[in-house]
Amino acid sequence: MTEHYQIAIVGAGPGGYVAALKAAQMGAKTAVVEKHYLGGTCLNYGCIPSKALLASAELLHKIRRADSLGVKVQGQIGFDWAAIQQRKDKVLAKLRGGVKSLFAARKVTLYAGQAAFAGAGKIQITAADGPKSLITADKIIIATGSVPSRIPGWPTDANLVCTSDEALHWKELPKKLLIVGGGVIGCEFACMMYEYGVDVTVIEMMDSLLPEMERQLGAALAEVFTKRGIKIFTGVKVEELQTIDNGLKATLSGGKTIEVDKVLVATGRRPATQDLGLDSIGLQTDCGFIRVNDRMQTAVKNVYCIGDANGRCLLAHAASAHGMAAVEDALSHGKDFDLPIPGAVYTFPEIGSVGLTTKQAAEKGIPIKVGQFPIGYLGKAMAVGEEEGFVKVIRHRQDETLLGVHIFGHNATEIIESATAMLGLKASAKDLAEMVFAHPTIGEAVKEAAEDSFNQALHLPPSAMVRLAAQAEEI
Repeated sequence: MTEHYQIAIVGAGPGGYVAALKAAQMGAKTAVVEKHYLGGTCLNYGCIPSKALLASAELLHKIRRADSLGVKVQGQIGFDWAAIQQRKDKVLAKLRGGVKSLFAARKVTLYAGQAAFAGAGKIQITAADGPKSLITADKIIIATGSVPSRIPGWPTDANLVCTSDEALHWKELPKKLLIVGGGVIGCEFACMMYEYGVDVTVIEMMDSLLPEMERQLGAALAEVFTKRGIKIFTGVKVEELQTIDNGLKATLSGGKTIEVDKVLVATGRRPATQDLGLDSIGLQTDCGFIRVNDRMQTAVKNVYCIGDANGRCLLAHAASAHGMAAVEDALSHGKDFDLPIPGAVYTFPEIGSVGLTTKQAAEKGIPIKVGQFPIGYLGKAMAVGEEEGFVKVIRHRQDETLLGVHIFGHNATEIIESATAMLGLKASAKDLAEMVFAHPTIGEAVKEAAEDSFNQALHLPPSAMVRLAAQAEEI
């Protein structure tokens, strides 16, 4: 007999598993189909393993700077790559087990296998060892995520040319690494690998690192990377990549060549929507993405799509938020989803960003006023030896609406939450400026930058206020 569910979810990544827990919490009989590991890309090939490896790299970075805080470290500083990888694997296993336990506690039924639509309301599941089964559901949520993009025509040997999927689980580190793509993934890997003693070069086709974020953030990160010894080429393209006896040779636009042991392709991701049998329900894709409205509804009744697969925002926390929105709508408690989604880059210093950039505001024709505050002016920053960076606040010039906040500095990924909450509440920049922040904290720079957008930052001398304002408006 075919089992029937109120809600069935295809994919158990941060969108799918959160949607399943939410559906079960709301009383729906719920099933999840997953062909691989619980947790999807985020838990197994993205957010979590990269942060585990970055944690060890950042500790190495701090130990190497210990003298600046009066701490003496005796002997040679080193690391055990195998032990670092083992620790990462334990973290992943623990989190997978956590998701499985939550499913059991909420009575979510988990099916292992490849899912495909077999007509309206029907999902066929093909197990890894071949057997097929069928389930039906009132509402179906597609949460299949995305996979790394690869570059056609380049060598296909994953030991030489790889993506983050492979690089996070390397058994051995390369001596020389070329990273193609200076976005979030490329920058995090560059920061990490350099601390592990790898000679790192980053190539970005656009004219700055992190080209989708506030331009000043990419410029500041490039300056930090260059000081450390990471080689950065922006506005440059890899024209040819070929294998040689001892690795790979990349020919860049302009004729320069670089020889490396490995190449990491970090040029973005594409939706994982093939092999879902979408034709059987008449659901079309747009460059592989399944387009949705603000309630995550697709063009086909009772079918939703969340996370990377819908192309709205390729971030794990966006997928989770989409999942809850889809479930609430599916169970008749829905509303349009319009919350701000923060971005986070786990380099050191970190980057946090939410809302409009200056470029986006200009494209929309919005008149803006910018406030900026150097993190190095803060007592906490000086005390802990983390003085690099700034906070930039963008507001509407006339009505004072808070439009965007961009942070480069220590703990930026945690601090950005305050700005995200204010944007979500549609607060004004004046509201942010008038908040009371704990002292001493790095977060105080957010308040100061908001104050500076009104030329009222008390901890900036007037001459510095004028200079910073001019710089902020230029970038």
